Amino acid sequence: MARTRGSWTGGALTVRSVLKPQDVARAVFHPAWIPQPLDPSVERLKKFRVIAGAVASLGVYTFIEGGFDFTELLENAMTASVVLLFLTPLTVGAMLWVWRRGGTVRQLRVPLLNSLLLLLLFVGCVAALLGLVQTVNGSANAAVIIGVGLTMMWMLIFTAYGAVRVSGNFFGTAATHRCLPPLLAMVTSWLVAVPDLVTGDLHGLSLTLGIVFILGAPVTVTAIALLEMGRLKRRYGIRLKAHPATLTPAPAPGPVPPMPLGMPPAGSPYLPPQGGNPYGHPYAPGGQHPYAPHPQPPYNPQPPYGG
Repeated sequence: MARTRGSWTGGALTVRSVLKPQDVARAVFHPAWIPQPLDPSVERLKKFRVIAGAVASLGVYTFIEGGFDFTELLENAMTASVVLLFLTPLTVGAMLWVWRRGGTVRQLRVPLLNSLLLLLLFVGCVAALLGLVQTVNGSANAAVIIGVGLTMMWMLIFTAYGAVRVSGNFFGTAATHRCLPPLLAMVTSWLVAVPDLVTGDLHGLSLTLGIVFILGAPVTVTAIALLEMGRLKRRYGIRLKAHPATLTPAPAPGPVPPMPLGMPPAGSPYLPPQGGNPYGHPYAPGGQHPYAPHPQPPYNPQPPYGG
């Protein structure tokens, strides 16, 4: 289905929203075309997955090793964003090859393009924020520092909230297949951890702490993602290897409980007939018809002539 005008933000943004970067980030990085969660339990698992992914992205060992460096954090975020720019299309492309017998790429063209646009938008925001930080750090002009600094603070809040949103929906890939976000989270978390393991770079930590902090986050993300995909498969029949076009549409969140048998619809002005002739009169209490003939006529004149 093609994207219609205003469907990206759902009409939630106003001029006043610009003063609240968190509201703008919520509307921009979690667009209206992303499907609603199917199950509260799956949504809770997604939140745990986001937290574990944040641990993998920030790297707890950085705080232990030598303190917090904001510029280094942004540079690492920029590197991770560029990696995602290549990793996400590569992973989705591999899944398209798996789905090739169940449907075509043309059927998924619109949600795939939307997800790619959301990814590019986030990478651009991280790059813009890094540029603002470098401008403030390299300028000696007070006016530039104040003006660019205010913009930098707005962009910082905007990008931070956006990072949380795209970590949950993973650039809206659930619009293509609901199993893609947990799959991409697993691939990304392991991609962050494996280079340190291969090179043996434990960032100054001991072998035990290094392995715990490097493998802790990707193992946790993988466990939560597998549990998330398992629930989608058991409860809704959504399988990762199945082309989205072959999946049965999932029920809408919060289904209305079925109406008990034998009860008329609520608020119906017409009651069903009580049996018998649908156009007959109802019987009075006691079972006697109000218009039934009496055993004898109410007026029984005597013959004028005896007999």
